[in-house]
Amino acid sequence: MTNPTDTTTTGATAIDRLRAAMDRGAALRPQVGGFPYLAESLRQAGVTHCRMAVPSNAFLYLTEHGNVAVQGEPLISGFADAAPFDRTALVAALRADQAGLSTFPEFVRSCWAAGVVRYEVDTAARTCTYYGADGAAGDSYREDYPAVVLPAP
Repeated sequence: MTNPTDTTTTGATAIDRLRAAMDRGAALRPQVGGFPYLAESLRQAGVTHCRMAVPSNAFLYLTEHGNVAVQGEPLISGFADAAPFDRTALVAALRADQAGLSTFPEFVRSCWAAGVVRYEVDTAARTCTYYGADGAAGDSYREDYPAVVLPAP
């Protein structure tokens, strides 16, 4: 795996590529149903997986050009109870987000309230899987997202 800050062979770092893909995805995504546009922009930039630790709001992007960690504002500080996994609440949070009724920070807080401790996006399979703390059978939920076609950069 290459170093995310090495520009000797690519001309751009993994971080630069990720930022550009995120900016492109944000610019192209509609307010309603926009996630597939962001995910496709990431996929085209070489991102294979995006892993998110919900309580810490930390992302790990696995890319063809190097892996990149992005630290957001943590949801909790110190000790906190992790809620039990609530599929119904998670699906409600997903549908609200897909309808453009929540911001990303609101969506993440809703995931945490629904007992989601991590999720993973697989850009090749076009899936997002949400996991609860227990890891027991039924303590996860996977959703496929549709393929979209982006205009040429």
